[in-house]
Amino acid sequence: MWRVTIRIGSKVTKHQADDLGSAVAVLERSLTDAGARRDETRALARTYSPQQQVAARGELTGPGAPWRRAHGGVDVRGDGAMEAYTGRVTRQLVTQHDGETPFAALERALS
Repeated sequence: MWRVTIRIGSKVTKHQADDLGSAVAVLERSLTDAGARRDETRALARTYSPQQQVAARGELTGPGAPWRRAHGGVDVRGDGAMEAYTGRVTRQLVTQHDGETPFAALERALS
C-alpha cells in the first residue's frame, strides 16, 4: 500500500493507493490543480524569489518495513515549476528525460 501526502500551504491531505502507478496518478491530479503561486518574500533580512519557495509538495511512501520503504515526491515551486525528487531526509532531484513529466520521472525512479 502506497501512502500519498499532499501539502498545499497549511492544508494537508492523505490518500492511499494499491500500486505505484495509482499513487503517482493521485499525486499528479492533486498537484496539477493546486495552482499554488507565490510572490517574492522577505524573511530574516533575506529575500526569497518565487523559484526558491515550495508552494506545494506531494510525497509518496512505499510499502514495506520502515527502513526499506521507497520515498519520493514532487515539489511545486512558487513560479509553478515542478521538480521530482527521491529520498526523505536527504532529497535527490530526479533528472527528467526529454518530454518526460516530473511525475513520469518520479515513477521511473521509484520503480
